[in-house]
Amino acid sequence: MFRKILVGNRGEIALRIMRACRELGIATVAVYSEADADSLHVRFADEAVCIGPGPSHQSYLNIPQLISAAEITNADALHPGYGFLAENAHFADICESCEIHFIGPSPQVIAKMGDKSFAKETMRNSRVPIIPGSEGLIDDVKQARDLARQIGYPVIIKASAGGGGRGMRVVRQESELKNAFDTASAEAQSAFSNSAIYMEHYFENPRHIEVQLLGDNYGNVLALGERECSIQRKHQKLVEESPSPAVDEELRRSMCEAAIAGARAVGYNSAGTMEFLLDETGHFYFMEMNTRIQVEHPVTEMVTGLDLIKMQIQVAAGEKLPKKMNRYKLRGHAVECRINAEDPDNNFRPSPGQITSFHVPGGPGVRVDTHAYARYRIPPFYDSLIAKVITHGKDREEAMLRMERALSEFIVEGVATTIPLQLKIIRNQQFRSGQFNTKFLEKVDLNTTESEKIRLQKTNSI
Repeated sequence: MFRKILVGNRGEIALRIMRACRELGIATVAVYSEADADSLHVRFADEAVCIGPGPSHQSYLNIPQLISAAEITNADALHPGYGFLAENAHFADICESCEIHFIGPSPQVIAKMGDKSFAKETMRNSRVPIIPGSEGLIDDVKQARDLARQIGYPVIIKASAGGGGRGMRVVRQESELKNAFDTASAEAQSAFSNSAIYMEHYFENPRHIEVQLLGDNYGNVLALGERECSIQRKHQKLVEESPSPAVDEELRRSMCEAAIAGARAVGYNSAGTMEFLLDETGHFYFMEMNTRIQVEHPVTEMVTGLDLIKMQIQVAAGEKLPKKMNRYKLRGHAVECRINAEDPDNNFRPSPGQITSFHVPGGPGVRVDTHAYARYRIPPFYDSLIAKVITHGKDREEAMLRMERALSEFIVEGVATTIPLQLKIIRNQQFRSGQFNTKFLEKVDLNTTESEKIRLQKTNSI
């Protein structure tokens, strides 16, 4: 086992990793920017090193500073968390060359699965269902036009090195193709320094389902059930839950088996997720693989009783996963709401600043992962996530009732947050019925109806 782990991240995920390390008896090193000097991950680490000014490119994305911090503190491993450098193959390679164990998959696997075109081809060869589209990269508009006619409109053009909706354009008719091709390519070059793009058929009303995976260095891969991630805004997830209300046991078995096959095909040896699109007929298709721990990993922890961060560290240190299972039995239902410092009433404008009052919810089945506290000042440089509220119940309805209660108890003053929006989503009858897809926020009016008000009054009076 590792002696000391440098946590190459900030915020709630840095705290989450440190808690796992403490339970494993591993010392921790926090890195922080000047803007994060008062962050809790700095206070709770065994050691802390400032790695630069507030902007992330001068601190959390500064590879020489991170490596120097690991070396001067004699850390023998580095956990990247999510975001920042977590899926940077070059960084993982530098860590290994400096004899600092990168807690994640190998640089080769990160590079392979980060190339969306290569990943798609690998899945095709592993008999994992893939979305109809190009077999490789698209070189020019003529090739794109010919392929679009073949697979049928609408189509979606995607950046090969992309993510988060960048370098992505939907095309519904041929007259739009050239402009979409040029725009997506230019955006991909700007965002990822890689203009390569590919094309797929575009499904109008899909669901976004991901399977949590964990692999070790001995060829063992566990599939820990699925998460429903369809409630999104501009391709950014807002609510996640497990199990999915759209997935029955037979479909779950098929998705997990496909995810395991795909992971084994690349020798996957860490925590990661296989992302699938589920169409209206119940067919699923591979989208991409995330080669890191996910923001929403607590949802799976709640329904499996496992600590994914501890298991990720243990397999990185050479421990084996249990061979007797390839899927883990899910217990009850869990849901997670991401709380961002954004103003939903003003086009989700970021709301950095000082939190004047902060009270987290509690009670049965409630978990809150956060790095925020009263008087904490939210920096303007980073992702606006300040907390994750996770609830667990014996079934979906109990988990949702507990989430509704928890959000109602959550007090954050001084900055705007997405708590009111999350409450509207959780209270919405279409969402509660499980009948939704990735277009939910675009198509559903979240203003509370009279019937919902009556139901809520009855619920609150119990």
